[in-house]
Amino acid sequence: MVARVGRWLRSRLRALLWWLWPTSPTSWSQVPARLAPTAIQVGRLTTAAVVAYVVAGRLIPAGGVDLTAPLTALLVVQASAVGTLRMGLVRVGAVLTGVLVAVAVGATVGLTWWSLALVIAASLVLAKVLRLAEQSLEAPISAMLILAVTAPSLAAEARVGLTLVGTVVGIGFSLVAPVAIPNARAAEAVRRVARSQAALLNEVALALGGRAPEPDEVAAWSDWVRDVDREIAAAYAAVRATEESRTLNARALTTARVHDRLRGAVERLDRCLAAEQTLLGAIAAASRSEDAGGSTGSDLRRAFAVVLDDLADGLRALGDLLGAPPREDGRRLAPLGALDDRLAEIVRESRAVLTELVLLDVDARRHPDRWLVQGSMLTAVDQVLTQLDLDLEPPAVRPRLRWTPMPDVPRRRLSRRR
Repeated sequence: MVARVGRWLRSRLRALLWWLWPTSPTSWSQVPARLAPTAIQVGRLTTAAVVAYVVAGRLIPAGGVDLTAPLTALLVVQASAVGTLRMGLVRVGAVLTGVLVAVAVGATVGLTWWSLALVIAASLVLAKVLRLAEQSLEAPISAMLILAVTAPSLAAEARVGLTLVGTVVGIGFSLVAPVAIPNARAAEAVRRVARSQAALLNEVALALGGRAPEPDEVAAWSDWVRDVDREIAAAYAAVRATEESRTLNARALTTARVHDRLRGAVERLDRCLAAEQTLLGAIAAASRSEDAGGSTGSDLRRAFAVVLDDLADGLRALGDLLGAPPREDGRRLAPLGALDDRLAEIVRESRAVLTELVLLDVDARRHPDRWLVQGSMLTAVDQVLTQLDLDLEPPAVRPRLRWTPMPDVPRRRLSRRR
């Protein structure tokens, strides 16, 4: 009884931890990798604020405690740590706009309810004039923070100077101590997509191996496809963030360039998902056919179940292979070579089974529905195999063909026929 309660309590705690922290580590070895980005970002922001406070105290003695410089540096470092250089400059401009408006109003009239309204309205108007777009709210937020922490007896010139000192320290700190390039995060997003698709195919194969799937099962698989589609969008965003973080980043010189390979992997997985959606539609049509429960239909289901299990293994191998971090010396790791060989073997075996399924004689006149469904399923499986075959270039990256004019002889023949 005590053991049962303990197991139930542990399961509830794991569920609560997953709800609070969906990306929580599953083992102690994963804890440093999960906590390192947050710890580094906290250290960057804290150090930048302290450095700005010390530098401002040396350059512009305020005669009292004033946090304008560290707060400005904190906002600038936080702003310039995300996105491209252009977006970082836009956010820095938004922060400076709000800070200068707050300094001007606070030095003249102080903080009252109507001066607060004036600061917010002026910041939003200037953000609109400067075309700060989605960063417009940074201006009034920065202005209100400055109004809250600025010493009331400080001169306006000193406040502007402290603001500029904090801005320079923030930008310089972002250049000297740039953010880490999130290659590992993008690779993990790619592997997550591959594992989700593999789990979906395993679930479909398990159902096809025993009986014809029920309509509610097919509907649940369709919902699963939509979830994977959202994961693909997140993977695209992670790869894009990896590419953008290399702009004017000193760490790009010592960090491997992996976003091209990861983008190609996401594109392959995206095409696999489109084929899987077609496959689910064919399975739904087969489950509604009248002769789906016959012996021939059962044999086809079991054969497709074997193929789908192999495709799931191939998707996992593809995700681990393309999402693996490269070595700095450029050489390939032995486990990656084994994954490559395993993936090639899965593709060969699946194509052999697919060839046998193609050769099955289905009378299109007597069973037109089965013939169409079988053709759709075979086509979808072949599309997935095409994406798993790394020796084949995907259509999206093939070199564009150049059209050449027709030879003279066929052209003359066509003119004679006219």
